[in-house]
Amino acid sequence: MINSLAAKIGIRYAKSQAHNRFIRFISASSTSGIALGVCVLIWVLSAMNGFENELKTRLLSIVPHIEFSSVEASGIENWQSVAAGIKQHQQVLGVAPFVRFSGLIQYKDELKPVEIRGIDWQAEQAVADLKSYIMPEYINNFKQQEGVILGKDLAKSLKLSIGDSVQVLVPQVDENKRLLPPKSLSLTLIGLLESGGQLDHTIGFTQLPVAAAATGWTRGVQGLRIKIDDVFNAGKIAREIGYTLPVYVYVQDWTRQFGHVYNDIQLVRSIMYIILALVIAVACFNIVSTLVMAVNEKQSDIAILRTMGMKKQHIVQSFMLQGLYHGLLGTSIGVVLGILGGLYLGKFIALLESLFGFHLLSGDIYFIDFLPTKLNWHDVWITASVAIVMSLIATIYPSLKAAKVDPAKVVGKI
Repeated sequence: MINSLAAKIGIRYAKSQAHNRFIRFISASSTSGIALGVCVLIWVLSAMNGFENELKTRLLSIVPHIEFSSVEASGIENWQSVAAGIKQHQQVLGVAPFVRFSGLIQYKDELKPVEIRGIDWQAEQAVADLKSYIMPEYINNFKQQEGVILGKDLAKSLKLSIGDSVQVLVPQVDENKRLLPPKSLSLTLIGLLESGGQLDHTIGFTQLPVAAAATGWTRGVQGLRIKIDDVFNAGKIAREIGYTLPVYVYVQDWTRQFGHVYNDIQLVRSIMYIILALVIAVACFNIVSTLVMAVNEKQSDIAILRTMGMKKQHIVQSFMLQGLYHGLLGTSIGVVLGILGGLYLGKFIALLESLFGFHLLSGDIYFIDFLPTKLNWHDVWITASVAIVMSLIATIYPSLKAAKVDPAKVVGKI
């Protein structure tokens, strides 16, 4: 139980301006350091939460969670029945067929690599949220006429406009896997995909029959794309489903291609938490310095209080509260600034990008081209708690030293 008199004395010492300038400077440094560490840590964690959220809601809304590709050259012929069996798994949310091929897309003198997916638009809605990134008129074009929808940045790099005809060079091999002259496929640009990231530079969509004719999958589809509920457990679920299929397939999940992105996010989150926690710890160390100097300065006050009958534990409480006051003040300032940054940092960076004409994240390198943020209140509480606990620990040694002051020796020096 904290003594009321000890609390009043501790708060009065914390707010006092009677300290010399150096003590006030060290005290302000500790408060500012804690505030800065807490603030930046919340910003970093919010950014990492934002990246993880965008990975799950944006990238994985287009990239297949699980993909089964046929081993046999004939493909998966009766894919409807296979898909019906897959849907029996409790984690499966949707199944759709695909035929995929990679090639070079050419328009005039420009040549770019591209991956084109042949899809059934109706079935694709169960596994991909394409309608959120393709304008309604482009979707209507896709349903009514043969052609290709390309990523916006890919079309921009080729200087394409809607209605332009492009040539896609599709690699061909014979039965012995020897390379043949590429097949030239003429497609009309009927729409643009704008996901705001890396896929906009590399991907295209066409109708399933068009892709099948271009690649020779005429008897069946190349494979099945699957959407699941627990995306971060895709590997295990893929194996569970794959073992039950009546056809031989290659099993692949999103972690094969983009798993490093998720791992990098988690690694950066852990490293930054450790680094900034150490920054807060260093700032808290200044509280030790402040209190040690305050104890030396207040020895006469301590002696008088002890002479008047104040107990040692109450002296300890007074100086612990003095140090904790600076920790709480710095943590409070840091939390407020951190919350504001966690809510609006992405918008602020976007404003700076528009004003000064630079891009913090490039869409052809990263899976998104903007800085996402998502404030997690759990992170705020954890960060604030760590800072307060460190501040409290930092007060222990100076406070115990204050309690050991011998009133007789101090009075004798006066």
